[in-house]
Amino acid sequence: MEIDSVEMLCKHLIFCAVQRCRLKNDMCRLSVKLAPSPWCNPPLVRISVSDTGVGSTLEEYQHLKYQSGLVQAGKWDGLMSISTTSISDKDMHNLNLNMKNTASSKRLTRLPSTSKNGAHFSGTEVSMSTFESFDHLLEDLTLFFKKMLVLKIPLVAVELLVDYYNMPGSCTENCIMAIECGSLPFPVESVTSLRTCFEDYVLKHRNKLDSVCPYCFLTGENLMVGTGVASCSGNMQGNALVMEAVVVISELPMVATPSCFREHERETQVLFYRDFVPSTIPKSLLSALESINWKSYGLTLRNIMDQDGCALLEWESLPPTLHIDIIIHYYDKQYPSQSDSQLTSPLDWHGIQSSNCIICICHFHNLLSR
Repeated sequence: MEIDSVEMLCKHLIFCAVQRCRLKNDMCRLSVKLAPSPWCNPPLVRISVSDTGVGSTLEEYQHLKYQSGLVQAGKWDGLMSISTTSISDKDMHNLNLNMKNTASSKRLTRLPSTSKNGAHFSGTEVSMSTFESFDHLLEDLTLFFKKMLVLKIPLVAVELLVDYYNMPGSCTENCIMAIECGSLPFPVESVTSLRTCFEDYVLKHRNKLDSVCPYCFLTGENLMVGTGVASCSGNMQGNALVMEAVVVISELPMVATPSCFREHERETQVLFYRDFVPSTIPKSLLSALESINWKSYGLTLRNIMDQDGCALLEWESLPPTLHIDIIIHYYDKQYPSQSDSQLTSPLDWHGIQSSNCIICICHFHNLLSR
């Protein structure tokens, strides 16, 4: 895949960390830490993505590409530090990755290992430094984590940290956001879990509240929920790809507050996830959404837009008390094995078939026809 921004690289590293945690199939932690150094000229930010998963492979990093403008603009020097170990290893293996080396086989430099002193643990940490704006990075990653909050990853706890130790007069570490792990193990991941997570998201006005809105969803009777599942043809490795989708139609009662009505806009943002990570919506899925005969369900689609990688559906003549929320999750049911040599990032994955998208979404026709 080709990296065109520091933010894109961070999200790719998070995706790889999530897949290592899935592979472990046990309690796991994923941490993303930003450490600003404003006294540097220009100001520097150290970024680290660490996890306690298993199955780290060098191919994850050797095949990365970046646009030359990213380095030329002075945002990143093309260097990353990697530390990784398995439970059976006696040492932490340390490496440096130089993305500016055109020969992928020569990008990695092995450094002296660090003894684990008899401890038994697995994990990987990837870190790098950037001259990207700290405020911009924090805002972008916070929004990304808020999307991750919707889909609680089974057995994986996630946290976004800011380390202020390098700032003059400060020695604190702030947890910007912590996401509790899902209670169900990976083998039982299904549309039922997706439905539960998404209903909770809607009941909290798209997670803008800490708890269920007491004015709109006191009983939950004003929610209509539909689900759909479609199996999709896998790649040459025979992966079992599954698409799951949930549509929630909510109708606010007349006692709802004005602020609640403002939350119910006449637009639907389609949340899309690839292997439990927020992802850019593929063009094939946009085409599938546009090709659905919405009028047969009593809906008129005015426009569909690709807004920063998200699908935004704009409706005509939708009552102000009514809102439609859609989430789609596309994942490999047989998650990566330790023998796999490379993980496919959701940021450059384009294998979704339009026919499968339509089949999955049209499973909602019983709900929409009410």
